[in-house]
Order: sequence, then C-alpha cells, then structure tokens
Amino acid sequence: MRAPSTATKSSWPPDYISVLAWRRTQIAKFETDPALIKSALSYYADRPVEFINHWCTTYDPRLAGSASSARMPFVLFERQAELVEFLVACLHAESGGLVEKCRDMGATWVCAAFSIWLWLFREGASIGWGSRKEQLVDRLGDADSIFEKMRLIIYGLPRQFLPDGFSPRDHMSFMRFVNPDNGATITGEAGDNIGRGGRKLIYFKDESAHYERPEKVEAALADNTRVQIDISSVNGLGNVFHRRREAGVEWVPHNPALSDATNVFIMDWRDHPAKSPEWYAARKAKSVADGLTHVFAQEVDRNYAASVDGVIIPAEWVKSAIGAAEKLGFTDSGPWGAALDVADGGGDRNALAKRKGSVLKSVEEWGEADTGATARRAVTACADLGAMDLQYDSVGIGAGVKAETNRLVAENLMPKTLRLVPWNAGATPLDPDGHVIEGDKASPKNKDFYANVKAQAWWQLRRRFERTHRAVTEGVAFKPDDMISLPVDLPALRQVEKELSQATVGKNGSLKLIVNKSPEGTKSPNMADAIVMAFWPMKARGSMVITDEMLARSGMR
Repeated sequence: MRAPSTATKSSWPPDYISVLAWRRTQIAKFETDPALIKSALSYYADRPVEFINHWCTTYDPRLAGSASSARMPFVLFERQAELVEFLVACLHAESGGLVEKCRDMGATWVCAAFSIWLWLFREGASIGWGSRKEQLVDRLGDADSIFEKMRLIIYGLPRQFLPDGFSPRDHMSFMRFVNPDNGATITGEAGDNIGRGGRKLIYFKDESAHYERPEKVEAALADNTRVQIDISSVNGLGNVFHRRREAGVEWVPHNPALSDATNVFIMDWRDHPAKSPEWYAARKAKSVADGLTHVFAQEVDRNYAASVDGVIIPAEWVKSAIGAAEKLGFTDSGPWGAALDVADGGGDRNALAKRKGSVLKSVEEWGEADTGATARRAVTACADLGAMDLQYDSVGIGAGVKAETNRLVAENLMPKTLRLVPWNAGATPLDPDGHVIEGDKASPKNKDFYANVKAQAWWQLRRRFERTHRAVTEGVAFKPDDMISLPVDLPALRQVEKELSQATVGKNGSLKLIVNKSPEGTKSPNMADAIVMAFWPMKARGSMVITDEMLARSGMR
C-alpha cells in the first residue's frame, strides 16, 4: 500500500478511503513494533510536506450532513505543497513572507498544519498567530477559528506522535498550546494586541489586509519576529498589506527566500485542481446576478483595484485578452514593434515589450541603473527580428538611451533593421486635430480630450482591450488590427495583468483626460508602460531602407 503523496490535477480528488486505510495500517504497525515510532518521528522531523500528507486532518463544514465526511485527511495539492516549501524557505532566510490568495485555497489550513509540525519537531519553537478579532483566532468548537483547526489536527494524529506528558486539558488552553516535551509553544493574539506577547520564531497574521489599525500591529511585530507571514485575500489599494505586496518580490519555487525583501507567494484560483474555467464562469455569473462583481473581483481575481473608481482597463477585459488570438482565430500578421520603458531610479526597473501585429509577443523587466547597458540590452533583444521601430522613453533618464545608440551608430554597431524612436509621454497628443471617435466629427478633437500622449496611449489601449473583451464574450466582430492578444504562457502574466488594471483616469484643470498610472500605495507599472508605448507608437523621423530580405525576416512577406 503506497503512502499518500501530494495530489496533482490529474489525481484530484485524492482517494481518501485509501489514505485512511494506509493510516490504519501504519498505526497497527506502531502498536506491534514501537521501534517504528522513533523511526517515523525522525523521518518527519525534516519533512513537513510528508507529515501533512500522511497524518494531518482538515475539516469542511460544507460537507456536514452530506454523503461525504466533513472531516477528511489533509492531502495537499501542488500549490499547497509549494506553500509549505515557501514557509521553510522564509524560516531558513529569517525573512518575512506574504501570501496573496483568492478565497477557499486552504492557505490558513496549510499554515496551521505547518505550525503543528514546528510545535512537534522544533525544540523551543515559539509560534505566533493573530487575526483581527479574538473569535477568529480561537473559539472552542468553531473550526473556522485558527486554534480549533489546530486542535482538530492534533486530535487526528496517532497518539504515539504526541509529546510525552501531553494532556489536552493542560496543554491546549485558550489561544495557547504548549509542548511539554520540547518547550515549543503556539500562542494567539487579536487586533491591537498582536505582537504584545513576546518574541516569536515565526508569526502568522491571518487576513492581514483586513485589520482596523494595521500600522499599530506592524510596529509591535517589528521587534518581535524576523519571520512575519501575512496571509490574506486582497482588500483594496494603499493598505499595509498592499504596500508590502507591492514592495515585495515573488518567490520562485525551489529557490531560497530573499533576506532583504518581503517574499511573495501567490495562490490563484487556477492553482486549485478542483477549480476549472467552468467553475469560474459559474461563480462570476452568480456574482453578476447578485450585484457583487466587485467582491468577486477581489476575492477570486485578487484585483486590488476592484473597488477603485476610474480604472482605465478593467481586469476582466485583460483576462479576455489572454489567448484572444487563439479564441478568435486571428494571427500575429503585421510588423514587429517594441518599446523600452527606462527605469527612473529609486528602485524602479526597466521594461521591454515586443509585439507583432496585434499580438504581444513578450514583455520583461530588469533592474539596471546604467542607461547605456539598458539600451544595449534592448537593441540586442530586437536585432534579429527584422525591420522594426524601437520606441524608448525619452524623458529624463531615458535620454541616456539616445546617447548610447548614437555611439552604436557611430561605431557601426547598430543593426541596420532597427530604428529608435523617442516616445515623450508629456507631448501633445498624436493627430491633435483628429477626433476621439474616428469618423465622428461630433466627438471631441484629440487635442481637446487628452492632456498628453500618455493619456491618449492608455485610452487607446483601453479601447483595444474593450473590443477584444466584447469579441470574446459577446461575439461582436472587430478587425484583428483593432484588438489585442496576450500570450497564455507569458512568464510574467500575473504581474502584467495587475499592472494593466492599475492605472486610473481623471481630469486636469482644463478638463482634459489625465492618467494616474501609480495610485497611492502602488509601484510604477513598468511592463504595462512598455506595452502602452508599443501599441501606440510615435511616428519615426528619418527613413529606413527596407529590403526584400528584411521584409521576409520580419514576417511581412
């Protein structure tokens, strides 16, 4: 009989009957051969994933009264197992972490099981838990509370695994568990009292985006733990959780955690093997019928801007554009184009987006303060794509790109097929006397509607996404040249989605459209900026000799 292991999409749901049978068999072996207990405990001491899969229990009250048991073996799915790895990595690096999740991903259960593993196997470990209300931390008989989850896990363990001298009455009191054998503790706190209970090896803050006075909590925890783990669904822009997430770095599985930044772990609904596109569509339809689309956007799509007014490109439009070329049957026919958003210092990053026709082909960002090195990297990335223009942010620090490319031209190192075009966000809108709605002379002129090129470019990209969304969801026909498609396998797709839906729109003193691409508490959307520039290119000055060979290489012939 095989031991339980992490479930994949193809093996979900787990065979819980087989898991229970395996557990009963192992317990019977423990009863007949006590030497196996010591061996098992030694095995699990540095294997938290196996400990959870083999012995932990979870509880789903939605199954109470049904044919299925509400209490079942806790068999992790792949993203949950990676969350355990993430927690171990944060402990090793003595660094903080943040778990951004959609609803119903089992993140709190995973962290509760991990806490029990530490409590059993890490001598002297002091684990802290906090939430905004006391009843969410501990409420006897309520499995929604954190400590009751941990009680259920402990009660489900083989009695041979429990600490010597352990008594539930004496060692599992209200918001406090004690391991009498190794001195480890798990303690709970609520609201403004979080962080008041002394130093901790690790501290979990559940639903961290929903605290009433989060700054007060942060101040208390700052000196009490090196490993603070914030767990939460999203709850708007600008709060402490959102700011920490924006300043953090997304952790890559099987890699060490960073010691000088908040490590970010994302649990998207697509990571859950039971959640399909059909599930998503049904949940979304219900939210629309109930008038709760903003709640759905926050709790399922993890959209921080769901309740923010004036978002230029709604998140659902961006989602419709993912794989739109395949959905709608158009190709990437058309010329190549690219745009470089140059870092302006202060921890900002460079970004390069490349498109072909209406299809975004790639977008990447990197940290590099030297504009010369940035220019060379962008030129190299575009050198083999045939005839094309590379738009570059020409304002401020971006002017250094031109200086470097002038050197490349002078030394005959610039690819003949590549032309650099300055893109000035503050310039007068393109085609200033044209009308906002093409062909409609009753609509405002571009120069009267847009404050600058930046506003015009973002609004034009919005229109591409809107057309694409309508084509995908309503079957409305539009020209492929007027739409946009994002690749489903884009490495930074989640980040791109977030950035594209971050910018908001407003009016200046002249009542012209302006864009705030970095609302309070957000970082500059570098990759989105590069995409905006690539899909709204400035007109090039000077000519480029286009040969048949260049046309063939660019895919235009």
